Parts: sequence; C-alpha cells; structure tokens
Amino acid sequence: MDIFSLYEEEELKKHGPLAVRLRPRDLESFVGQDHLVGEGKPLRRLLENDTLSSMIFYGPPGTGKTTLAEIIASHTKAFFIRVNAVSSSVAELRRHIEEARRQLFEYGKRTIVFIDEIHRFNKSQQDALLPAVEKGLIILIGATTENPYFTVNAPLLSRSRVFPFEPLSEENIVALLTRALKAPQAKLHDVEISKDALQHLARSANGDARGALNALELAAALAKKDVSGKKTIDIKTAEEAVQQRYIVYDRDGDSHYDVISAFIKSVRGSAPDAALFWLARMLEAGEDPLFIARRLVILAAEDIGNADPHGLLVAVSAAQAVQMIGLPEGRIPLAQATLYLATAPKSNAAYVAIDKALAELKRIPGAKVPAHLRGTGYSGAKDLGHGKGYLYPHAYPGHFVVQNYFPTGIKRLKFYKPSGNGYERTIGERMKHWENLRQKEKRHE
Repeated sequence: MDIFSLYEEEELKKHGPLAVRLRPRDLESFVGQDHLVGEGKPLRRLLENDTLSSMIFYGPPGTGKTTLAEIIASHTKAFFIRVNAVSSSVAELRRHIEEARRQLFEYGKRTIVFIDEIHRFNKSQQDALLPAVEKGLIILIGATTENPYFTVNAPLLSRSRVFPFEPLSEENIVALLTRALKAPQAKLHDVEISKDALQHLARSANGDARGALNALELAAALAKKDVSGKKTIDIKTAEEAVQQRYIVYDRDGDSHYDVISAFIKSVRGSAPDAALFWLARMLEAGEDPLFIARRLVILAAEDIGNADPHGLLVAVSAAQAVQMIGLPEGRIPLAQATLYLATAPKSNAAYVAIDKALAELKRIPGAKVPAHLRGTGYSGAKDLGHGKGYLYPHAYPGHFVVQNYFPTGIKRLKFYKPSGNGYERTIGERMKHWENLRQKEKRHE
C-alpha cells in the first residue's frame, strides 16, 4: 500500500461513514459469526495460530466478511495484499504474485491476497491465481455475496475452504448500535434513542451491520434537538431513516405467538390470502424466516399429511431454499409453500395416529417382538429361531400376505384412519381391500 492509500485510509477512519469509522480492529470487538470465530471455533483457531490456508468468505452484505479480512491483516505475520475484483486485472494479479515470490525468498514471509467480491473475477483472472494458490505461494482469502460453488472456478474452490457467514441476529445488531452510540469516534454523545426506535433499526437491517449503522447515522442527523441540545431518535425518526413503518411485533411476547398462530390457522383453514397476509406481517416485522419455514414443515405433516404427500416435500424444499438464499429472496419460496399448503387437501390422520400409538405404547411398554419379525442379518440369528414363520409379502399375489406384525400376545390395533381427502382416499381404498383379505383369511381358518 502506497503513502496516498494509507493517508486515504486514515482520513476515512476519521470522516468516513459510521460503518467505516467503527469497523472492529480485533476479534474481541467483532460482532456475530460465533460459529466461525467464537472461542474454540475453526477460523478463530487458525487466526490465533497464524496457520491460515486459502479460504472463501461467503455470505450476505454487512455480515463482516471484509471486516474479518482486515482483522486478519492486522494480526497475521504474513504480507497482506488487498485486491478489489471490480478494478483489478490479470496484469495486476501477476504483479502481486511476483511480490509474493519476493516476500517469500527475501524475507521468508508468506503472502495473503484478499480479494473482495471475488465472484466478479472472470475465468482468466481466476485461472491466473490458480498456480500460485496451488503451490502455496499465496494464501487466497476471497469474499463474496454470491454462491462460490457457482461463481468460483472449481479448481480454485477445491483448494480453498468455504466459510459461510450468516446474517447478524437482531440481538447482534442491537448490541452493535448500542456500542456505536457510546463510541467516541461515532460522535453521537448527544444522541439518545428510544427502545422501540432501536428495535426498529435493528429489525429493518435484516442482519446487515453496515446498513444498520448507516441507518443510525441518518436517524441521528434527522433527529431534532431539545432545549438542552440533546437529540432523541424516536420511532418516527427511525421510520424516516429506514423508509419503513414500524410494525408492533414483539418476537418474544404475545404478538409473536398470536401472529404465527393466525398464520398457521389460516393455512390449516385453507385461506391462502389470509395466510399470505400474516406471512407478510411476520417478514416485514423481522421474524426469523427459518422459524416460519420450520412451522410450515410441521404443518405439512400435521394438517395435510398423506392427503397430499407432496406438501411435506414442498415445505422442506422451501426451508432449505430459505437457508440457502436468505432474505429478501427467501420470501418467495416461503410464499410458494404457504400457498401450496393452504390450497392442499387437509388431513390430520398421521398426527392423530402417532399420538394413539404413543398412548398405547405406555399401556404395554414391555411388548416383545415376535420371533418371525426378529432380525436375521447376523450369524446365529436363525439358530435362535429368528425369522421363523415370516411370510415374505413379495412372494404373494398383490405383494400382500396376512400375518401378524404386532407384539406377541397383542391383537391387531388400529391407529391410522385415512381422512378420505385427496390422496388419502386412495390409501383408504387400498387399506379396505387389505382388510377384506384379512377377513377372508379368517373365514377360512
């Protein structure tokens, strides 16, 4: 880094945006990503031991990827080079590789090359890095908001470890904003903020620390002074700063449970438009999208079940999609799953059946597996009589044969009663056919 770049960096620390002025300088002041840099976690151990290898930081904006790279730069003994993928070229990369070679042979230093927005590198730029990364001449740290498995060349990716960054929690953002108000370099000593306004800024950030700090700075500029010269950021000022209305929604209180209840009951009640309304209410208020997705998975099994077996597949797929892409795009698979489940045929037969089975199990906890159902997959099992008398269903017409599958001494119990809705109508007809075969077998005994 030349003297002009150093001067620019120092001036930005004094006069740049609040997110730049308050950028953490060490792990102790770094907020979030505890799964990576918490005590004893993998990335923290690599940093503390200065045993870094090539890695890709992947996650949404404002989650600390560049900040963590800057912390690494200040702590490692390696020579550190920053590259911006937007303005860099293959020729520049080759100069950096030559510098890395010089650092190694003249000073015995390894070189870390940090590439911000590495997904913007084209194939030739990424290929230019590959030999140096492969030999260990440079340690690559790439930061990207795009899935690296789609945007980074496979050979380069195979030589790097991907570290996923998660959106910061609301609690993380509140802690960050609270600390910012007290930080001398923030110059916000004359600013106070109401609890509702603080929560609104934190929720509206959607896990983006940089966005939250910029919103706080704007809210402070918009806040009016009182007679004593103090500024107070109230809920109206916070709404102006983020251009988003405050929605009363306590994620730990009654509102949280009331709204999710209304959402689930609307889906269960086959009211797709009402379900979408409550979904929008939760998303706009900052509810954890994975919490919503988990509830949809439960509902798909509890309230739809085998009336439409695809319901569970749709719900699970939506949950995986939300985990993969996050918000705001995650709202789309959540909406799709909500609409599918709300308009699907309903049945709680699976839910009722398992509870009946559990209740019966408590009545007969010591029930034994009959000999013909016991396992035969090990030496000596047959000598013990395991599997004796078992009738293999596929050897019989219709792949069905009448035999007892319940514990010894227990008469056949009935837990599952298909609802007659959707696909369960077909299941019910099949089960009725099997029951007729059982009754016919009894008459011939």
